Amino acid sequence: MSKVDLTGLGVALITPFKEDNSIDYEALSRLVHFHLENGTDYIVALGTTAETPTLSKNEKNDVSRFIVEQVNGRIPVVLGLGGNNTSDLVNDLQTGDFRGISAILSVTPYYNKPSQEGLYQHYSALSKASPLPVILYNVPGRTGVNMAPETTLRLARDCANIVAVKEASGNLHQIKAIIDNAPQGFFVISGDDSITTDVIALGGIGVISVFANAFPKEMAWLVKNALEGNAEEARRKMNADFDTLFHLMFVEGNPSGVKCLLNLKGMVHNRLRLPLVPVSDETRHLVEEELARFR
Repeated sequence: MSKVDLTGLGVALITPFKEDNSIDYEALSRLVHFHLENGTDYIVALGTTAETPTLSKNEKNDVSRFIVEQVNGRIPVVLGLGGNNTSDLVNDLQTGDFRGISAILSVTPYYNKPSQEGLYQHYSALSKASPLPVILYNVPGRTGVNMAPETTLRLARDCANIVAVKEASGNLHQIKAIIDNAPQGFFVISGDDSITTDVIALGGIGVISVFANAFPKEMAWLVKNALEGNAEEARRKMNADFDTLFHLMFVEGNPSGVKCLLNLKGMVHNRLRLPLVPVSDETRHLVEEELARFR
């Protein structure tokens, strides 16, 4: 199994929609090339930010194929493939077309609220079925269950092709426990833009970012400096420029905030699929004001 370098800036790419809510492939092409030209180290397709639950199976296949074709091998593409039915995911991993995909990002099962043993057994089954390296994705604020450090580390030790975790628990003590005890070759990636430099300072290798959809060059600078040991300086600079905008991106949920920002930058329509909706006029106005200040 080939290795994948997940160091640096990964971008959890949005799915742009036209006014009729069909997928806007012209905008998607522009976004991919925007990232290829502005320092993004790898793209995550069909993650949370892509509104994946609202895409049909055919749309998911088409979007992943399209992104792979646009990237054309220039940077890795990580594919989001998660769910709460283990046997379905195993089947998808055994039968899917993963040409051009470098790794799988798989979220902890949601709604079912499995025990820690259930999480271990779930990921063990995915590991056995996957033809690619697997990145665990812990985001308890969305799934309703937190994967404990002991479970993450157990998987890291027992499953050779589980190579990293995207940690979006926001719990730096938990993240430090994983980093301090991880076996060689297992890495921690920040799943929260706002604590990127903190995670890197603890020994993390980068971030899978929402904010970088709109500001890849700036986030790439932040990550590079933090990885070079300049986390405090990078944090001060980014907070001075982006602290308010960071907050506004998530005040009404993701990807509503970042789609508003991208729309104001003229890159996509401000369209989401229900049950998600655009941010309120009040938040949009605040984002517009902050964007004008930054410019």
